[in-house]
Amino acid sequence: MLSLNSQYQTLYVYTEDRNRRSDFTYKYFGKRAFDICISFLVVVCILIWLIPLIGLLIKLGSKGPVLFIQKRTGYRGSSFNCLKFRTMTHNPNASFKQAKKNDERVTAIGRFLRKTNLDEMPQFLNVLIGDMSVVGPRPHAVQHSAQFWNTMPEYRKRYRVKPGITGLAQINGYRGEIDHLMKMRHRVKYDRFYNKKKSILFDLWICWLTIKSMVGENENAW
Repeated sequence: MLSLNSQYQTLYVYTEDRNRRSDFTYKYFGKRAFDICISFLVVVCILIWLIPLIGLLIKLGSKGPVLFIQKRTGYRGSSFNCLKFRTMTHNPNASFKQAKKNDERVTAIGRFLRKTNLDEMPQFLNVLIGDMSVVGPRPHAVQHSAQFWNTMPEYRKRYRVKPGITGLAQINGYRGEIDHLMKMRHRVKYDRFYNKKKSILFDLWICWLTIKSMVGENENAW
């Protein structure tokens, strides 16, 4: 007969092994299935009418394309074309520059889209084709990533999963302009924590808090 300590040790090993298998299953199969289901529903039920509607408002407000397409850093450092509703005046020759508070480049409809996070909605198309996930570290512009890729040891580790439309850092206030190195360190810390603890319940919780923030106040959204 096993001793009490041996029984507890056996149970602990069994539970740890089960948790590892569960994490592996969600990471390689469940998370992608979750992404496909959510993005497909959003595309079919929302984007099919939202893109024409917001596109019309963008066109009425300023000249230029409806969508803003920017090269961003993706899984394992690869780049992809990230989609957003255009929120700024169109200048195809402009160099990369982060949006700031009260940025004069942001249009009237653009301010509303950025405040409510609606400018990110086309990224569900990125999720559907496999460039992004619904939840994960936010993808930075390739120029932005270049600043930290070799100077911040933990930075590149945030891309060990696909980037997301929303993430743990964003629901904790670390979104928008990064004007201080410490802000990036905090963002990376949250992203690394998510990478280790991700699960379907964690993803659902982050999605729920993101939806709440869309209808509430977010001081870092501009």
